[in-house]
Amino acid sequence: MPSPYRAIFAAPGAKGFSTAGFFGRMPLSMMGIGIVTMVSQLTGRYGLAGALSATLALSAAVLGPQISRLVDRHGQRRVLRPATLVALAAVAGLLVSAQQGWPDWTLFLFSACGGCVPSVGSMVRARWAAIYRGSPRELHTAYSFESVVDEACFVFGPILSIGLSTAWFPEAGPLLAGCFLAVGVFWLTSLRATEPAPHPRDHHSDGSALRSRGLQVLVATFVATGAIFGAVDVVTVAFAEEEGHKAAASLVLAVYALGSCLAGVVFGLLHLKGDPARRWLLGVCAMAVSMIPLQLVGNLPFLAVALFVAGLSIAPTMVTTMALVEQHVPRAKLTEGMTWTSTGLAVGVALGSSAAGWVVDAAGAGAGYTVAGVSGVLAAAVAFLGYRRLRPAPQRVGAPIPQARGGSVADDGADDGNEQQRVA
Repeated sequence: MPSPYRAIFAAPGAKGFSTAGFFGRMPLSMMGIGIVTMVSQLTGRYGLAGALSATLALSAAVLGPQISRLVDRHGQRRVLRPATLVALAAVAGLLVSAQQGWPDWTLFLFSACGGCVPSVGSMVRARWAAIYRGSPRELHTAYSFESVVDEACFVFGPILSIGLSTAWFPEAGPLLAGCFLAVGVFWLTSLRATEPAPHPRDHHSDGSALRSRGLQVLVATFVATGAIFGAVDVVTVAFAEEEGHKAAASLVLAVYALGSCLAGVVFGLLHLKGDPARRWLLGVCAMAVSMIPLQLVGNLPFLAVALFVAGLSIAPTMVTTMALVEQHVPRAKLTEGMTWTSTGLAVGVALGSSAAGWVVDAAGAGAGYTVAGVSGVLAAAVAFLGYRRLRPAPQRVGAPIPQARGGSVADDGADDGNEQQRVA
């Protein structure tokens, strides 16, 4: 690792909770695409597959912030373990109902219950914040590293999920995702030394973190951004199948994540000055422009190149987004605030995957990338309209983040810094 990345892991326990977070986040990239692959193989209905993936994402969007709010109040171990057990039971029910050919409503029921999956990325970033509050450069590097971990999940996750479901049996991808979730969450919550202390209840008396006008802009923009990701996932699987190489979809999606991963590594080594709101706006616009070449794809190699280029704008935009979340959300609600951004993404993924599935069924895979293009335009439009709400950032309010047990010591009144990272 370059020295800035080596330095952040000098903190006791950092390697352990970051590694556990990697396993806990693998379902983020595996479950949705695994459901699409599983259902499309068992039924041949991409519309149903996309709708089930959308149901899971919408359920996570509704339940995720509530779980994170409980974590802020009661701690990670007390909340995450019961929530994970519910999610695992729902995944098991989904696999059985799909394999046995039960009525569609049972698939939707279990998909909805599967939304209890906790936002593991937010939990890991909360631990970094507890250790390195008052150290902006270390926080920026730590959250950039977590962005790289996110993208590594999206490199390997689709390969495992699609590859196993197509080469072994249709339910293999979601099944492995559930195993990763169990290992990651129970490992993470066993590491008590770095778990942030809960905030007193009175720090939460003024309502949800979503009351922040700046956070509202970020979440609204991420709805459109998530639609890009959802559409690309579904359409790429369908496009690869039309080309006669369905298993290659996992490799193409991995290239998409690889572009973001490489950009995140470089971005973590930089210490940029200037207005983060402006960088964020430029990043959203770059993501929108990168959807144009997808409308011209004619084969899988061209698609892989286009998605690699599109991926280069993702991680830097997500890093800057979390910097803005840190500026606009009270410290006592930081975990909830970060989860709201992933909620926006989840809603967008649901809408994008569902819309793309219906377009693929009606007009073929080539037309499906239109959904991603329209979503990019909407994201840029929302970002422009809400830009003024993001600058200047309000004065930080609320109590400082409690020190993690076993973390580095910092002044209670110190700032957390300006840099956060993408949630998962």
